[in-house]
Amino acid sequence: MNLGLSDKSVFVAAASKGLGKASALAFAQEGARVTIASRNEEQLTSAREEILAATGHKVNTLRMDVTDEEEIRRAIKATADSQGGLDVLVTNAGGPPGGNFADMRDEDWQRGFELNLLSVIRMIREAVPYMKSAGGGRIVNLASTSIKQPIAGLILSNVFRAGVQSLAKTLAEDLAKDGILINTIAPGRIATDRITELDSARAANKGTSLESIQAEAVQAIPLGRMGTPEEFARMVTFYGSFANTYVTGQSIMVDGGMLRGL
Repeated sequence: MNLGLSDKSVFVAAASKGLGKASALAFAQEGARVTIASRNEEQLTSAREEILAATGHKVNTLRMDVTDEEEIRRAIKATADSQGGLDVLVTNAGGPPGGNFADMRDEDWQRGFELNLLSVIRMIREAVPYMKSAGGGRIVNLASTSIKQPIAGLILSNVFRAGVQSLAKTLAEDLAKDGILINTIAPGRIATDRITELDSARAANKGTSLESIQAEAVQAIPLGRMGTPEEFARMVTFYGSFANTYVTGQSIMVDGGMLRGL
């Protein structure tokens, strides 16, 4: 299938590692002109070299803190200026700290809002004018299965990731007339550093091993294993492509069948 991504301008946030990096790699493999952004310049450089070695395509790198409005504005503008516009936006950010309702103070809620919801609002706001000028575009939000089913001990993620999908559902109607499609891709248990971090914290709280926590979690997945970043990235690339012409406002679970809800 031709995804129609050759020479398209793509911006991927929080792409120095994990699912963001895997998604950027997948877009580069399709011949897109890709810019990746992150706060960590050392990891950005490493990601750039890894993608170049794997694809032969050079990606641009920009330092950007997703909680900083001005840095988002500069990064989106720099991408559009250097790549002749912006066709695809992939919003992404690291997960907020774990914890329950009683653990969270006002500053935790404010930080979670800025990191996982306001950042998405700002990136979309900056990207949409370029997409309108181009006659269309694609927006893909990376979120979590918590948008469908809350995850114990992750109240900040549960609340603000759900807000991302509500935003996408609303914008799907607003942006349709401009040829802009927007969807949310929700990873279940994908083998990333974030999952290892959360599992390690849970293991410490329960006084057990990381291996036992992960084995228990895998038992709840019908496919019997965690997913890979590459499997997740293939979904991001399709919904962020111009082969996707009729799916918008949707939340797509990439979870091996883990969620049981209809």
